[in-house]
Amino acid sequence: MSRKEVYAHKPYFCTLNSDAVKKGVLLVNLGSPDSPTPKDVKPYLDEFLMDERVIDVNPVLRNIIVRGIILQTRPKRSAEAYSKIWWPEGSPLIIISERFAKKVREQTKMPVALGMRYGSMSIKKGLQQLAEKGVDEVLLVPLYPHYAMSSYETVVVKAMEDQKKYFPKMKLTTLPAFYANPDYIKVLSKSIVDGLKDFEYDHLLFSYHGIPERHIRKNDPTNYHCKIDDRCCFVNSVAHHTCYRHQCYTTTELLKKELALDPEKVSSSFQSRLAGDPWLKPYTDYEFERLAKEGKKRLAVITPAFVSDCLETLEEIAMEGKHQFMEAGGTDYIHIPCLNDRDDWAALMAKWVNEWEADGILPV
Repeated sequence: MSRKEVYAHKPYFCTLNSDAVKKGVLLVNLGSPDSPTPKDVKPYLDEFLMDERVIDVNPVLRNIIVRGIILQTRPKRSAEAYSKIWWPEGSPLIIISERFAKKVREQTKMPVALGMRYGSMSIKKGLQQLAEKGVDEVLLVPLYPHYAMSSYETVVVKAMEDQKKYFPKMKLTTLPAFYANPDYIKVLSKSIVDGLKDFEYDHLLFSYHGIPERHIRKNDPTNYHCKIDDRCCFVNSVAHHTCYRHQCYTTTELLKKELALDPEKVSSSFQSRLAGDPWLKPYTDYEFERLAKEGKKRLAVITPAFVSDCLETLEEIAMEGKHQFMEAGGTDYIHIPCLNDRDDWAALMAKWVNEWEADGILPV
C-alpha cells in the first residue's frame, strides 16, 4: 500500500452517524511475544522487524539484516529482558491493554475489541470479533498519541489491508493522533502529578521512543519542510500532521504549560535506537549521563510516546535507565508510569468513542 493511500485515509475524515449501521471500536496496541522465551520471542521479533515501516529498506536487504543477523542473537537477549518485567498473569502490555479495554467497554454501548499490531493477538482477530457481533463500521484506535510510520501508520495500514481482504463490507474510520488534545493533556498531566507525589526532582525528562531521522523526512508531504533542526518543528506546516518529532515536542510544551513547569528543569529525549543511521536526538541514555554529571542528582522520567507500560518503559527506562543514571552519579530516580488503565484515561477514551458513535465527531 502506498503512502498516498495511507494519507488519504488520515483521521481528519469523519463519518456521519447512521441508524443503518452498527458501530464498534477496535483498540490496537503494539503487541507482545506469547512468553518471555527465545522460542516465542523470535517469531514476534521476525514479524515486527520485517515490517517495511519499521526497517524501511529494500526487502532483500531487510531479510538479510533481520533473519541473517539480528534474529541469530537478539531473541535470547530480548527474552532475558522480557523475563525481568513479565507478570504472573502474562505480558504487562497485554494485561494492561485488556484492563483498559474492559473499562472502556463498560462505558459504551458499542462492542469494543482489542488487537495487537504484532503477535498472536492480531488486528484480524479483533476485526473478526466485531464482525461476529454484527459490526459493519469500526472506529480504529491506534493506541499511540503521536503519528509515526513505525507505530501509528503501520497499524492503520495493516487494519486497512485486513479489512479489504477479510471484511470487504466493513468500513473503517481512524481516531486521530491525540498528542495535543486538551483533554488528553489534562489526563496525562494528572498522571505526572500523581507520579511525582513526594518526589522533589532536580530534572524531569520526557523520554520519547526514537525513530530514524529518515522516517521524519519520508513522512514529510512537502518534501522540503522537515530539516530536523532547531526551527522546523516550530514553524507552522502541513508536515506537522505526520511529523513525529514535532508532535513529541508539542506534547512536552503543552505539559510544561499545563503544569507550569520550570523550563530549566525539563527536557525531551529519544530512546530505543538501533545501530546504523542517525536517529532522533538527544539520545536518552546520553542524557542520563549528561544530567547526572551536571549535578542533577534527582531525576524523574516519563515516557509519553506510550500509553501502556511495556518492555521499553519497564525494562529500558525503569530498570536500565535507573542503573545508568546512578552509575553516572545520580542519587534518586523514578519512572512515572504510563497512563495504563487509569480511570480518567479510560473515561476519556470512552467519551471519544461515544461522541463518534453519536455524532461522527472525532477529537482534535
